[in-house]
Amino acid sequence: MKLHQALGLFGLFNVCIVSAAQPSTDLKNTTTDSMFQLSSDDDFHFELLRVMSLAPYEGADIGEVLVAAKKIDPGNFESFSNAFFDLATRVDETARNIDKEKHPVSARNALFRASSYYRSADFFLHGNWSDPRINSLWDKQLNAFDTAMALLPVPGKRVNLQAEDGNFTIPVIFFGTGLTGPRPTLLMCNGYDGSQEEMYHLIGKAALERGINVITYEGPGQPAVRRGQNIGFIPEWERVVSPVVDFAIEHPEVDSEAIGLMGYSFGGYLAPRAAAFDKRIAAVFAVDGVYDFGKSLLYQFPQELKEVFYSGDADTFNSIIEAAVAEPSTDTIMRWGVQQGMWSFNVKTPFEWMTKALAYNLTDVADKIQQPIFIGDAQLEKFFPGQAKMLADAIGSNALYRLFTADEGAGEHCSIGASVLQSQVLLDWFEDVLSKARE
Repeated sequence: MKLHQALGLFGLFNVCIVSAAQPSTDLKNTTTDSMFQLSSDDDFHFELLRVMSLAPYEGADIGEVLVAAKKIDPGNFESFSNAFFDLATRVDETARNIDKEKHPVSARNALFRASSYYRSADFFLHGNWSDPRINSLWDKQLNAFDTAMALLPVPGKRVNLQAEDGNFTIPVIFFGTGLTGPRPTLLMCNGYDGSQEEMYHLIGKAALERGINVITYEGPGQPAVRRGQNIGFIPEWERVVSPVVDFAIEHPEVDSEAIGLMGYSFGGYLAPRAAAFDKRIAAVFAVDGVYDFGKSLLYQFPQELKEVFYSGDADTFNSIIEAAVAEPSTDTIMRWGVQQGMWSFNVKTPFEWMTKALAYNLTDVADKIQQPIFIGDAQLEKFFPGQAKMLADAIGSNALYRLFTADEGAGEHCSIGASVLQSQVLLDWFEDVLSKARE
């Protein structure tokens, strides 16, 4: 394709970014958002809400996040990182000055919050792989989290599991209830950009309060494995989950007949995929469900750019996407989405990223998912619009589809901001599924 044609497509792409980032009305309920906006930048609003949503389960304090939010310039990735780094540093210093022997709960609470804020400081930095903060901030968040975790009534325990083919290791945290006898157990993974530490605050603590053991883990492409082993995502997520199931059933406090598997965000593809191949899993959660990840990404591009991709013209596709990402006026969701995709998939070009993404679909395995599966959806879903319903329809009667709404305060992707409501719905369903299986 000639240069002037490529530049013309870039102009079209940039004009279409706002509309492409928003699902069309045939894939999204047109109800307006009922929630107060924390930033004029829609993606910054979401990420601020995301860290605030950890507050009910010891992962944040709302006032602290709002103070940081006031210092952030819409669309400015550095200002977002700096605001949360300053907050994390202050809270971490406060935590370290608490006598944890005398005041273990206070120390734990502050350390968990500091860990969350360090993760937020890292979030928008992945466009520059050589940025040393990608590792230094992560080391700080791990240190704060692990110090806090040691102060739990039943301390969490980290282990590294070997994948069956030996190509990577799987970092795991076991959170036990401390109750006697074998207990139901939830295995949890995050998605495209989130950590296992975040999962503890999103729903792990809520599960423990209900007497359910929690095992969080990360696989290729996710924070610890991407950083420590330099491995990007793999579509065959059963290679990650089956060793975690093996690990779980070795523990006498785990009821091997009551193991649930939860995938969050992009994990809404990963968990169902693994469940199709491991029948030891009694129940599955896809929050929110993803049926065809690659096509959901391509959907957000203008038709002309899709045609460039399918033609195999990698140079033109890359030049258009790279120019859009470098343009400050491009929507945050598009700039960050491409940068994070290339980083987490461990590829150097947008064309490679999109090509790999197309392998992440459940079209050939959905009918193999025989376990009961909870498929969450969000009324204002902006990352994977329409995907949860497609997954539920493909699975059929085993699936329970639940749309969380804007009026519930749960309409954002993965019902961010409504963690108490979400935990209630998901964990009640899990307990009911296990009760029915025992009848």
